[in-house]
Amino acid sequence: MIYSILKTLHLLATVVWLGGMSFSYFFLRPATAQLDAATRVRLMHEVLGRFLRASLWASLLVMGSGIWMLGRVAKQAMQSGGVFQMPLAWTVMAILGSLMVVIFMHIKFALFKRLARSTAAQDWAAGDQALGQIRNWLATNLSLGVAVMGAALLLR
Repeated sequence: MIYSILKTLHLLATVVWLGGMSFSYFFLRPATAQLDAATRVRLMHEVLGRFLRASLWASLLVMGSGIWMLGRVAKQAMQSGGVFQMPLAWTVMAILGSLMVVIFMHIKFALFKRLARSTAAQDWAAGDQALGQIRNWLATNLSLGVAVMGAALLLR
């Protein structure tokens, strides 16, 4: 029962994280391109601030639940006298998921801070530059997230 609950939370947190990245990259960012720099930077700062707070919790929940589920399966294998060998799909998910968290932390704690400083200083050119860097790393993370989903579904 606990495993099923954690797996559900794992999947829901993944949906929040990947869905938010998809929305931001494919819909919000292009829609704001026609706005003047001051409006665009302020709007993206507000939206990304909310999204990155939610994503922090989602990424920690994904990592924590994934580690717990992995540990539980390994423990059960050892308790039954077997040897635990992590499936390829789980290995890919663990490696790419960990990389995604590292990239996310860079976005949240380095690039978003740069955006926040630019917004506070009303330096719209620097804000646009920070948004460009966030966009590039977000695209990388979204691509990795799609690869993780592919591994989860195709490497079973």
